[in-house]
Amino acid sequence: MEFTATADETVPVLIVGGGGAGLTASMLLSRQGVEHLLVSARPGTSDLPKAHVLNQRSMEVLEDAGVAEAIAELSTPADQMSATAFYAGFAGPDADYGRRLLRLEAWGAGGDDEFWRAASPCRQLNLPQIRLEPLMKARADELSPGRIRFNHELIALAQNDGGVRARVRDNGSGREYTVDSEYLIGADGGRRIAGLIGVEYEGLGVVTQTATLHVSADFSRWAKDPDVLIRWIYSPQAGVLVVMVPMGPTRWGPESEEWVIHLNYPVGTAESDAQVEADARSALGIGGHPLRIHKITRWSVEAVLASKFKVGRVFLLGDAAHRHPPTGGLGLTSAIHDAQNLCWKLTAVLNGAASPALLETYEAERRPVDQRNCQRSLENAVNHFAIGGELGVSPENSPERNLELLRRVFSEEPQDADLRATARRMMRAQSMEFSELNVEYGYAYESAAVVGDGTPAPEPIDDVRVYEPSTRPGSPLPHAWIDDEDGNRRPIKDLVAPGRFLLIAGEDGEAWCEAARELAADAGIPLDALRIGHLDGDLYDPRLAWTRQRQIGRDGAVLVRPDRHVAWRSLAAADDPREALTGALSQILAQAIAAPVPTAGASA
Repeated sequence: MEFTATADETVPVLIVGGGGAGLTASMLLSRQGVEHLLVSARPGTSDLPKAHVLNQRSMEVLEDAGVAEAIAELSTPADQMSATAFYAGFAGPDADYGRRLLRLEAWGAGGDDEFWRAASPCRQLNLPQIRLEPLMKARADELSPGRIRFNHELIALAQNDGGVRARVRDNGSGREYTVDSEYLIGADGGRRIAGLIGVEYEGLGVVTQTATLHVSADFSRWAKDPDVLIRWIYSPQAGVLVVMVPMGPTRWGPESEEWVIHLNYPVGTAESDAQVEADARSALGIGGHPLRIHKITRWSVEAVLASKFKVGRVFLLGDAAHRHPPTGGLGLTSAIHDAQNLCWKLTAVLNGAASPALLETYEAERRPVDQRNCQRSLENAVNHFAIGGELGVSPENSPERNLELLRRVFSEEPQDADLRATARRMMRAQSMEFSELNVEYGYAYESAAVVGDGTPAPEPIDDVRVYEPSTRPGSPLPHAWIDDEDGNRRPIKDLVAPGRFLLIAGEDGEAWCEAARELAADAGIPLDALRIGHLDGDLYDPRLAWTRQRQIGRDGAVLVRPDRHVAWRSLAAADDPREALTGALSQILAQAIAAPVPTAGASA
């Protein structure tokens, strides 16, 4: 496609894809004042439940976008997503069918876990994509009226040093038109854009093949434990692991009107829908129990990662950049964080506050995190199958033999003690999936957009489960509740305005704040500054949570990026705070920030 004629439309950013990544990018760009256009080949939002768990950091981003409250209204109630559990079958002819093998607290125990509350003002929520995406699309439409176009498909693109040209087809009318943009966000799930820009996918591993049934049914007579969200069922009848998750929409837990049921098959298996339904009924032991099937889908439990996240002026986000098994709920949440990372950088570049070189840090920061998340998702999935292997449950066994093997987990016989201890330990180890707070919160970025201070990376107590807040550059801003003079309380994250940096100084750090305000005025940097202390400051730290975590002195300062990652810090005062800030921001924004011109007659 040639740049030989004027395009039909011109826009700073074109977003291709209307799923979680694309809609998040649209909402964030709107909140930061960046004009854009979103096109999606799909006629509407997702018709699959798919991803449903939204971790705390994702909810913070969605709160930035102004859609978190609407999500919370429809989400699973906290007391019905505080646990997960393993079971010996679901229904069957023996009283031990459906017996619980082990219960695990999950996702911060529905908000009761003090460490999760200390990490964020937001609670982890649960809402399937069939109900999440319409809320996101409605908010994107509200923020950018007429610029969210579903059933409009990108069919070709070309780019040069000046921008990207896309050819788009309106699938409703058949009309084709061209769009010129300075940058293009590829959030199409890997369907087309990656191939058009020459990006390949690296497979990190395939575990199994899964068929998923989305059904309406009343399972309340068998589904006990109202606090359990995800049920891991080792089926005596089928000798395989079956996963069940309630989908609401108005009732949850055992009373849920809708469910998804995941069945695993050997790779390469191609069963008909009728056979999948029959297999599900048999594996769950529900016989002819009434159920209405909405849809049956098939997918591989695998992880793939794009070889590049950026080619020229085109960026890949979400499933276009990485695809995960659902174990751990890291796919959609990673996509949301991709959008958060990229959008503030695009805003800074388009507004002239940063050089385009800043955009090189998107891949440098996000790809290692997404790769780790892919690997963690695989490990979570593999461990579930390892549990089944330890139990000895197999399709080769009779249902009676499988149930006999499962009974050893709750047997009090001495000969079963070792197996019982080993199996329950393996189940408890799935806290690596359901209590992965350090995976979700503890990662730190390393790139040119972070100014290191020479301090060593901490050795984690537990790399997966234990999040230790820090202001070491690259880390997420620790959570604390902050008061103004009148006692009005808000989370510290809300002090970071959309698209703007924030300098947080200690009680005695007024020199840092003065330097920041001068720099913002003289160089046009989107930078705010304030002091926080327990007794003194512009704002106050009533519980000393910030004081405990800030890791700077009373005269030090922390510079926070618009995505709320720490960009730079000074543990104490500096001889020339303006010079120190100018140097740090020049590196972060990838362009020299001019020093002020001395006024005539100024004293030496």
